[in-house]
Amino acid sequence: MDVIAGLIELKPNSDEEVQDWKAFIEDHREQALESLHAEGVSVESWFSLTLGGKDYLLCYMRADSIEKSQQVMADSDNPVDARHRQFKESAWVWGSHVKTELLLDLAT
Repeated sequence: MDVIAGLIELKPNSDEEVQDWKAFIEDHREQALESLHAEGVSVESWFSLTLGGKDYLLCYMRADSIEKSQQVMADSDNPVDARHRQFKESAWVWGSHVKTELLLDLAT
């Protein structure tokens, strides 16, 4: 089981895009869950935060294989995955993704 978390800087003034993306995922919850299942992801959580006047997203994922999950998502024709790819292009600052080091992981 792979566990990752990453910090993603958002482009300035992308608040509306973030809310639109969130609403789309919520409105297509069943398709989102189907996508996670196909990707082997058991948990995917997103958090928003502001640091030093910049907006960020923090993503946490638990999957059988993060590499496999990313490849499945990239090749998927699921509308949720397509919307997520579009969101990444329009709202993320490319090259700003800060990977984290897992220190401790407890699960039952």
